[in-house]
Amino acid sequence: MKYFNQYIKPYIRQYRGLMILTVLLGILTFLASSMLTFTSGYLITRASEMPVTILLIYVPIVGVRAFGIARPVARYLERLSGHNTVLKILADMRVKLYEMLEPQALFIRSRFQTGDLLGTLADDIEHLQDAYIRTIFPTVTALFLFLYSTVVLAVFDWLFALWIAVCLGVIVFVYPLVSLYLMKKRQIELKETQGILYCTMTDTLFGIRDWIISGKKERFFKQFYEDSRKSHEIEKKMSYWNHSRTFQLQAISGAILIFVGIWAGHAALNGEIAPTYIASFTLVTLPILEGMIPAVPAVEKITTYKESLQRIDGIRGYLPEEPGEKMPLDTGGKADIRLEHVTYYYENEKEAALKDVSLIVPHGQKIALLGKSGAGKSTLLHLLVGALRPDSGTVTIGGHAPADYGEAIHKQVSVLNQKPYLFATTVENNVGLGRADATVEEIEAAIRQVKLGRYIDTLPNGIHTQMEETGQRFSGGERQRIALARILLQNTPIVILDEPTVGLDPLTEKDLLDTIFDVLHDKTVLLITHHLTGLEKMDQIIFLDDGKIAMQGTHAELMSGNARYRQLYEMDHGVG
Repeated sequence: MKYFNQYIKPYIRQYRGLMILTVLLGILTFLASSMLTFTSGYLITRASEMPVTILLIYVPIVGVRAFGIARPVARYLERLSGHNTVLKILADMRVKLYEMLEPQALFIRSRFQTGDLLGTLADDIEHLQDAYIRTIFPTVTALFLFLYSTVVLAVFDWLFALWIAVCLGVIVFVYPLVSLYLMKKRQIELKETQGILYCTMTDTLFGIRDWIISGKKERFFKQFYEDSRKSHEIEKKMSYWNHSRTFQLQAISGAILIFVGIWAGHAALNGEIAPTYIASFTLVTLPILEGMIPAVPAVEKITTYKESLQRIDGIRGYLPEEPGEKMPLDTGGKADIRLEHVTYYYENEKEAALKDVSLIVPHGQKIALLGKSGAGKSTLLHLLVGALRPDSGTVTIGGHAPADYGEAIHKQVSVLNQKPYLFATTVENNVGLGRADATVEEIEAAIRQVKLGRYIDTLPNGIHTQMEETGQRFSGGERQRIALARILLQNTPIVILDEPTVGLDPLTEKDLLDTIFDVLHDKTVLLITHHLTGLEKMDQIIFLDDGKIAMQGTHAELMSGNARYRQLYEMDHGVG
């Protein structure tokens, strides 16, 4: 009920006019179908009696034509109205979800796997269209037909109408609940399995090179095959029940058809209805049942809707309550970084990712942050950009907590990571993302600063050259320089370099780092890395281990006074 009130009910209220129209057109479709079969039954019977004049069957002939035309027209208008309504709702939901996620991109990446987000954006929201088209609309129509057929039949024989209501109730009420109960567990299992496949496949596509290099490709294929097989087995069981249920409902429908036929014949024998109406009452049962049977699969899908809504709500639940810029803060282009006794725990983790970390970085300093995977480097990054908030201690940039800047944090901190995303558009547009109002001259100046000017000039279209999807037209080092030019336009006082040289050869790595330190000479730079290349240029080197600062000092100090650092540095440079 919570999810219905939060995600379904508001849209029903907002688009109630279109929804009422859709339901009315759905009812009109089945009424036209019912009248078509009823009139056809009467016409066939009346014509078989060889009336003395064609005029006696002319009216039924016109009725058959009218209802025959009305049925597809009403069906088309119902589908048109229903899909128009649902597409409006899905568009609203997508826009709201995107507006909710976009300002918190770093926060979301720190909490969720890419596959989870893709599953929500592409699958869960899309799945909710069925809540209206295949559940709400058909169920309301089925309930109306149930009441309509019972009331109309009661006019002729209320006892038989009561019996038929019981039979129809098995289809409209009993089978949907039984089907919901039997399918609930399997639908949840299937949703969970498909979610795992989403995440596994997405993570593998992004890290396929690592799988191959590590020699664990076969293990991945085996696990993926096992998950796929499990998903297939669940789908087979669900398909078996669907076919079995369809047969059972058809059998019940056949029994109801026989009951009505016997009643109609008995009523005609007693003079309660004309014999010409026996076929009419019998045949009209078919479209009525056709309108009621969809209520069974409609109700059983409630569990899958709930799962989708839980996933959407789960993402929303992790977001700050009031994203966005909270107050106009200006550090004057300079910002010190200060961490005081910072401790942070990830949810459901007993061990802290950061443990009582204190650090002061005056504006303009160049800091290198080293440590093995899981040491706390990425956690510290997320704390600095406001994606996470410390469980204890304080983090400030220019005297303010990152969360105080809201969306404006991107005016204080910019990030150059391992794989900066470059869009399938021109070089100019990709660099211009750094600042929306940047002129062509400023974009070209930034490109020259990162030492790409000559190369870009040799291209046929210069800065108007298309970069292709993810910038594949350019090499890894060139893509990093384009992303660096974007950061120069952004002109933030603090720049975080998150493993910017991963995957580059040593010469390209050194050349890129030289460029970075040159163009960012007046910025505060925090270099997160596994490599020790270029650390001679850093003002301070910090080594994180198990969430704590294990080593700290300048390169010269650590080389002379710390045997562990000296050993790591020599190994990284191939010395000894």
